[in-house]
Amino acid sequence: MFFGETLSLIVALSWTATALFAEVASKRIGSLPLNITRMVMSLLLLAATLWLTMGTPWPRFADSPAWTWLLLSGVVGYVIGDYCLMQGYILIGSRIGQLFMTLSAPTAAIFGRILIGERMQPLAIIGMVVTLSGIALSILSKDHGEKSSHKVKLSLPLRGIAYAAMAGICQGCGLVLSKVGLQHYETSIAAAGLTPEAVPAEAIIPLPLSISVPFAATMIRAIMGLTGFFLMQMLISKDAIGELRRAAKDRKSMLCALGSTMFGPFIGVSLSLMATLYTSAGIAQTIFALTPVLIIVPAALLFHQKVTPREVLGAIISVAGVSLFFI
Repeated sequence: MFFGETLSLIVALSWTATALFAEVASKRIGSLPLNITRMVMSLLLLAATLWLTMGTPWPRFADSPAWTWLLLSGVVGYVIGDYCLMQGYILIGSRIGQLFMTLSAPTAAIFGRILIGERMQPLAIIGMVVTLSGIALSILSKDHGEKSSHKVKLSLPLRGIAYAAMAGICQGCGLVLSKVGLQHYETSIAAAGLTPEAVPAEAIIPLPLSISVPFAATMIRAIMGLTGFFLMQMLISKDAIGELRRAAKDRKSMLCALGSTMFGPFIGVSLSLMATLYTSAGIAQTIFALTPVLIIVPAALLFHQKVTPREVLGAIISVAGVSLFFI
């Protein structure tokens, strides 16, 4: 009982850790070198995991529809979403950046309704308004100028806000696309005459496919992520290889990248996909959305950030709005 919800809470804690690691590394080496490093590390970790649990270091049993939907999820969730998220961390920090990830819940609900017919309750519109209100409360401040004392202004760079908002939207959409891909993956397993409880004969660690398949799905997404990030690096940077070499020599960045990978693309994303198998995408996203609240204290302690009561209240309101979405 509540297995999917428990997994979702672990994901929220994992994403809190990965956000903190990623903020440090992205500010040192840039978003694209960090994302490329994270994808390489995650692929190595995932290959080892699949070798132990499936008997092969690549996704077994996945058919063409499963690959198609999971690769599409990789484009949306990793290539676009993670790039925007890391850029947001650089410009506005991980604490506020994670606040915008609450947008993933209404996005998941809307796309879940469109793509797989998941039910969306009437309170969804109220939940969206409350979520947006919480975000607005955190990023808007009163203009204290003499001639504009009754106006409000953005307390953060607009560019950073745009990147973070796009990241939240892409995460919600990517989660639903992943769920569609996982459904096709389960169908392909059934076509091979196996059940989710089956254990591959070649597996070194005897775990049922229901546990190993989400890691296989994450590997497919990571393959697309690495491909997309590398192409972006080659197109955007004039010294793409040089930047990657310099990043690899930055020991602190590499340690932070490893921490971000362990808690992000490896543990966090894989468990997030597993969670959607045991609960709806919307409920999973509701619990994932606790990250903006969980990150407040560690971000303040680690980065010596001044946290205002307005920002704390805004984060709590946003999470409350996400909860309304799925009551």
